Amino acid sequence: MRLAWIVQYVPDVQATVDFYEKAFGLTVRFASPSDSGGPDFVAMETGGTVLSFAREDFVAPQGIPFTPTRPDGPPPAQEIAFEVDDVPAAHARAIAAGGVEVAAPQLKPWGQSVSYLRDPNGALVEICSPIPTLA
Repeated sequence: MRLAWIVQYVPDVQATVDFYEKAFGLTVRFASPSDSGGPDFVAMETGGTVLSFAREDFVAPQGIPFTPTRPDGPPPAQEIAFEVDDVPAAHARAIAAGGVEVAAPQLKPWGQSVSYLRDPNGALVEICSPIPTLA
């Protein structure tokens, strides 16, 4: 078994895609057509597991309750993590694209550089260097 997809339900798929393109250089793998003018679902290339964004009302017909992610509320108990070689540069790029800093880059005792921000929807994003013992 392998992890194939991560799907986040968001209020505005296109705005979220625009942020992840600018902040992290991700590209669109697939976008579903929509009658509403913007995509209903977008899958983005990450080099591994596909990161996807779907309209929040996609889960409503399934009867699955969820708590929407919002910038003025606490982030959900999960994060999206991107591994990079230059954490300070990637962090600065994400902030310039509209991310909100949670923690500036810092070197952890185990030798990994890590920073945190929230995306425009309020989701928590980690930017980190490879863990030295796993590299």
